[in-house]
Amino acid sequence: MAHTGGSRLDDWVARRIDILTLFPEMVAAVLATSIPKRCADKGLVKYHLTNIRDFATDAHKSVDDKPFGGGPGMVMMCPTVFAALEHVQQQDPRPATRILLTPQGRRFDQDLAQELAGHQRLLLIAGHYEGFDQRIIDGLEPLEVSVGDYVLSSGELAALVVVDGIVRLYPGALGAETGAIDESFADGLLEYPQYTRPREFRGMGVPEVLLSGNHEVIARWRLEQRRQRTQNKRPDLWQAYEARQVRSQNRSQP
Repeated sequence: MAHTGGSRLDDWVARRIDILTLFPEMVAAVLATSIPKRCADKGLVKYHLTNIRDFATDAHKSVDDKPFGGGPGMVMMCPTVFAALEHVQQQDPRPATRILLTPQGRRFDQDLAQELAGHQRLLLIAGHYEGFDQRIIDGLEPLEVSVGDYVLSSGELAALVVVDGIVRLYPGALGAETGAIDESFADGLLEYPQYTRPREFRGMGVPEVLLSGNHEVIARWRLEQRRQRTQNKRPDLWQAYEARQVRSQNRSQP
């Protein structure tokens, strides 16, 4: 088992994220950079990586086999996944929310990221090959999560997307405490356009409102930009946003 990240806080404070994988070195490389690393260094989270293959019992360390009934590809077998999960489950008294990365799962979005960020312990199962033996899903009853309507060759990539989307929401994870508030999808709207130096570049300038120093006017401009962007680029999000606004108004009426 590989362990990534330290802690300057008491152990009970740090959230724990376990990842069951066939390629721990691949996962560790990403967790050791950027925001995931910063979260670990601050003691907000501890990552524990477990190689599923370590729990294979045959001489070839087999973790997959051909599907019953025929068909292409190989299927992850039950015994190794169950053994790995049950071993890891015992490493911490906190119950783990189990997450299985699969195209058939609930779509991972900002709402789900916010929900999972409130859990003290997460246990992600990253698959490979054709998929999982159905009994892994039936027996372990994980939350099935998909990062999109496409197929990846590696569940590790999906697991890393989920982890990154979650840990950046932990209090203190980002440099600015309000950093996650105005980001895309935080309230159903896309983020406003951003500018920095130089003020002029190849005939393109910075909107004058951002140079005014009037924070109230800037805030109004940014909100309007977020609304316009969402309406133009993601009409599906805009419709959902409008529906939420209507529901909120109805609830506020006597």
